[in-house]
Amino acid sequence: MERIAKADLEPLFARLRDVFAAQREALIDLDGKVGDSDLGITMNKAFNAMHESVAANADEPLGKTLQRAGMAAAKAAPSTMGTLVATGFMRGGKALDAADAIGTAEMAAFWAAFLAGVEERGKARRGDKTLIDVLAPISEALALAREHGATLSRALDDATRAAAEGLEATKHLMAQHGKAAAFRDKTLGLQDAGATVAYLLVDAMRAHASSGEH
Repeated sequence: MERIAKADLEPLFARLRDVFAAQREALIDLDGKVGDSDLGITMNKAFNAMHESVAANADEPLGKTLQRAGMAAAKAAPSTMGTLVATGFMRGGKALDAADAIGTAEMAAFWAAFLAGVEERGKARRGDKTLIDVLAPISEALALAREHGATLSRALDDATRAAAEGLEATKHLMAQHGKAAAFRDKTLGLQDAGATVAYLLVDAMRAHASSGEH
């Protein structure tokens, strides 16, 4: 699949819903090491709500559908991480207001806006051991893919590899934000839970584009 059309959004969000349902317990366990143990529950609620929103808004433009999905996530999961994911989708959707499909250029624009929204809302920077440590490599990889004229599938392959490297790197960082910041030294060696969510998100997009499913 080299373009994600409006009709492809519902199956994409069904995949996201299923991924976060399958990863629910793993995220609870990961978050529980230095957090509130609610991340898996929160993301399960958020992506269920986003899928329902996308399915219910089949007649709206692509960008508006993504923005509404973000709003649905904010309402269903009003936690810190739920709010950040919601903000990312709302900003990403706004960046695609004029798009009728998502190719490499649009995907790069979506993730750049997603990153900017999370940075602004979360007041965190790269290196703080947050989802930004995965969002930034994703955005950079997609920008480079756009410059090189890469296909969407190739671009998402590159972005997922960059995300995996960013996620692995969080093990060597100390948390600076949220409840995990109270366990600063204990967070060394642990994969960041929020960064894991960002990795799962882009990996699901990669799998969807690679499947060619419509």
